[in-house]
Amino acid sequence: MEPHTLLAARWHYGRMEIHFLGAANTVTGSQFLLITERARVLIDCGMFQGSPQEVVRNHVPLAYDPASLDAIVLTHAHLDHCGLIPHIVAGGFNGPIYATRGTIELAALVLLDSGKLQEEYAKRHRHWAVKNPDKAAVEDQRDLEKIQAQEQIAEQEEAASGSASSASSAASAPSVAASPAAALHPGDLTPDGHVVASGMDELALHDEQGMGTRLGFPPVGHPDHEAAMAGSPVNPNLVLEEPLYDLAQAQNSLALFRPVEYDASVVVAPGITAVYHDAGHILGSSIVELHVDAQKGVPARTLVFSGDLGRSHAPILREPTVLSQADYVLVESTYGGREHEPEDESLEHLAQAVKDVVAQGGVLLIPSFAIGRTQEVVWALQHLLDAGRIPQIKLYLDSPMASKASTIYRERTDYYDADTLALLAKGEGPIDFPGAKETPLAAQSELIDRSKRPYVLVASNGMLTGGRVLNHLRTLIGDPKTIILFVGYQGEATMGAHLQAGAKTARVDGQEYTVRCAVRSINGFSAHADESQLLDWLGHFIDGRKAGDAGVPKRIFIVHGDAEAQQAIEPKIQALGLPTMAPHWHQRVVLD
Repeated sequence: MEPHTLLAARWHYGRMEIHFLGAANTVTGSQFLLITERARVLIDCGMFQGSPQEVVRNHVPLAYDPASLDAIVLTHAHLDHCGLIPHIVAGGFNGPIYATRGTIELAALVLLDSGKLQEEYAKRHRHWAVKNPDKAAVEDQRDLEKIQAQEQIAEQEEAASGSASSASSAASAPSVAASPAAALHPGDLTPDGHVVASGMDELALHDEQGMGTRLGFPPVGHPDHEAAMAGSPVNPNLVLEEPLYDLAQAQNSLALFRPVEYDASVVVAPGITAVYHDAGHILGSSIVELHVDAQKGVPARTLVFSGDLGRSHAPILREPTVLSQADYVLVESTYGGREHEPEDESLEHLAQAVKDVVAQGGVLLIPSFAIGRTQEVVWALQHLLDAGRIPQIKLYLDSPMASKASTIYRERTDYYDADTLALLAKGEGPIDFPGAKETPLAAQSELIDRSKRPYVLVASNGMLTGGRVLNHLRTLIGDPKTIILFVGYQGEATMGAHLQAGAKTARVDGQEYTVRCAVRSINGFSAHADESQLLDWLGHFIDGRKAGDAGVPKRIFIVHGDAEAQQAIEPKIQALGLPTMAPHWHQRVVLD
């Protein structure tokens, strides 16, 4: 692919501006650029995921020169908030990246895994391209056209925002030199020393974060998935020959992280002070409050970035911090128009699923993402066991990343809520289910399916787009004594969504399987605030006051939500008396 070019906007430093470079009319790709007369600060730097039209935006030329940034302010460690940081660093950024200690430790897991997986996917595609140069040239041209189409959208929004953009060239992240990767077949010995028992793709099994779908590979179950995983890109999905960054570049980016504490003021750039507050979403997650000093023609301003807000009364972590004053607020809207089921109902559904598999001597398979969700599921099972609502049962935790994340959760007790700290004082851990067995090695994972039943198996990832859960799915999907229990949102076109919709067949590992297992869902385990909780949080910014009063936001920018969610919640925010705006991707807004 041709090197990326940078869209170098002609910023007007006599005013304050915010540039919405991600999470605008979509949930992912969080990235907001704040411009003042003295500084440029990037808030979050996440990867896009979802539809091919969104995934391609990860490859659109940057709207700024990374070397011109003063700092990056990171709200938390999920890939859609931090996943492009190594790409920005490789492009020339060398400033501080501010985050809580919990976020830094989790982000290291996420970014190193991302870099490694991108290398492997790129190797696979290059191997195919060497053997199929003519097809590769056609696909490269199609990829370029997709990028250019999204670039044109970005440029049109730049123009509509009132300032022209001009392009200046800069090198993209250096490519990775690698030898072609040989395909693995049944009976082959893998690098970690186990024998491949089937044709299940090893790269997919290691993909706990669903990186393949984030890079444009069709999801598991899609008719074109196997061809794409073999290296052949398939329209309309985008598969590029070079990774956004590699493992070494991810490692290099970690040296720039700087720890901050909750509720402490830190000067992050000239004229900009940040205060991090607990967001209650995952360990170390933050609401970021930025205080911008007065500048020419613009008084001092306070901007609040919600990041991802946790749901109320969630276990382990504290409640999202309540704030009451700001000039501008950027609020997530993931669950606009939707409400979670009550926690008691969610726990009862989980308890019933456990009791059902015990009664029939079956398996409860819980697909779960490694960071945040797995820890909460273990907490819930432990809570039910302690309350006598479920019998003792074997629990397998089959996710190397979840095991590492759980270690961080156990060590970072300073982020726990009062109830969890009380458990610790009695010598009880919040995510230490009695007899739970973690399986970090692939050989250990393969033995789970031979274990005596009944048992509960929690495996990554949560949408069945990658990870070891795919191996278990192939074994269990046709078993009427198995229950697959989804505990989180299932993205469009994923295997998880396919099964949730009542599919009678499913394609796994290139084979068609009849779905004989039971499929159930719980929606109360989300790590996001639902609509009522979002409105409650925002209501504190105007409680007892009216628009125009001191401390009441001039505008609420609705971000981190798809169009349907934003349309659902926007009139309800306005009904609170707060002016709103749902910005478009690449839109710039002047903050007066």
